[in-house]
Amino acid sequence: MFRKKILYIFVFISGIILFVPQNATSFPEQLLEVHFIDVGQGDSIYIKTPENKHILIDGGPPSAGENVVSYLKKQGAHTIDLLIATHPHIDHIGGLIDVIEQIPIKQIVHTGIIHPTKTYFMYVYQIWKQAIPIYIPSKDEQLVNEKNVMLEVLNSDFQHESINNTSLALKLTYDDIRFLLLSDLEREAEDYLKRTNIVKADVIKIAHHGSKTSSSFNFLQRVNPQIAILTYGKDNKFGHPNERVVENINFLDTFIYSTATFGNVVVATNGKQFYVMPESNPLEKALQNN
Repeated sequence: MFRKKILYIFVFISGIILFVPQNATSFPEQLLEVHFIDVGQGDSIYIKTPENKHILIDGGPPSAGENVVSYLKKQGAHTIDLLIATHPHIDHIGGLIDVIEQIPIKQIVHTGIIHPTKTYFMYVYQIWKQAIPIYIPSKDEQLVNEKNVMLEVLNSDFQHESINNTSLALKLTYDDIRFLLLSDLEREAEDYLKRTNIVKADVIKIAHHGSKTSSSFNFLQRVNPQIAILTYGKDNKFGHPNERVVENINFLDTFIYSTATFGNVVVATNGKQFYVMPESNPLEKALQNN
């Protein structure tokens, strides 16, 4: 079984679908790259646009900061054009402290929610120290709008009781290919998105690391993704990902990549087709061990 918009071959092993690009070198040069960085228990997403703009969404926990900085520099991101902090929890902004200190940032977008923790105040201090412009976006605001590429904010009500539900929900579009990036949204906020936006997407970053608080079957069915990215750390204390969430994804015949299993995961697209490049391949490791 081959899916329409993906160039790959795959095998099924222990309930996991593995993609192997057939010929990555034949892909056109005008690519949008979306890198889901393995930061353990947390989120960090790096985007490189066809016009060579560098965007960073979150930075994982404080322990991941140096790794994120190193990863960005290896990708040629010596300046960040736009940094987005989706919400002020430690596993999303902790690593940004090192990033802001070591890499020039042109602009920062965040929710403006104050979270009285040491990590939050260190994050704010670095912004003040580097004198980086910041602003709070509105619903449907386009944060990036270059030729055929658009990054937009799907929500704007940041007054929820749950900080997770104040997370910025983002939709990234390149021609026909759409990414839905949900940070730590819970079901209440996902239901709001479903009522107020077109949430159908080819690739979804599953909300809240696959927690039981998120990813109802009804919502995932509306998105109908081909690829689901799960970001979590191995043997984490929260039990992520939740078994129900994984079952919901599998029921939709959606292929899963987790940073805990595959490491850094890169999705590259020319706007018509896309392919997935995982850092590690569990199949290869299994074959080597045998």
